[in-house]
Amino acid sequence: MTVRVERTFDLPVPPEEVWEFIADPKRRASAISVVAEYDAEAGSNRATWHIELPIPFVSRTIPVETEDVVRDEPRYVKFVGRSSAMRVTGEHEILPAEGGCQLVNRFVVEGRIPGIERYFKKHLDDELSNLEDALRDEVGVTS
Repeated sequence: MTVRVERTFDLPVPPEEVWEFIADPKRRASAISVVAEYDAEAGSNRATWHIELPIPFVSRTIPVETEDVVRDEPRYVKFVGRSSAMRVTGEHEILPAEGGCQLVNRFVVEGRIPGIERYFKKHLDDELSNLEDALRDEVGVTS
């Protein structure tokens, strides 16, 4: 089973402010609650997320090697994360809108061990809420 979720945030700020946050692999990683820690390569579009999932048979953090595979500044970034346990693809598209912009977020998670998809099916929307909250804090906008 593959888990897919799409969510759009309306933000009353210029697209460039959203780009500064969403194009930074460290900022994206810090907003996700299951990322216990991350290592980012300075000056690159790569990061290793060390995720902790409260599921049976997973008693350690799982390193997920992430890399931005498409960047169209300041409009679009797509990243792929790979590990022995899962594959995640994330897309963030910034669209101009009256009074600011919209951020369209798409995520796909494919689990390779039992329980991964079930966990993300229940919690992926919450993780997108975390991302929205972190972004709003960063650009100084309250909900």
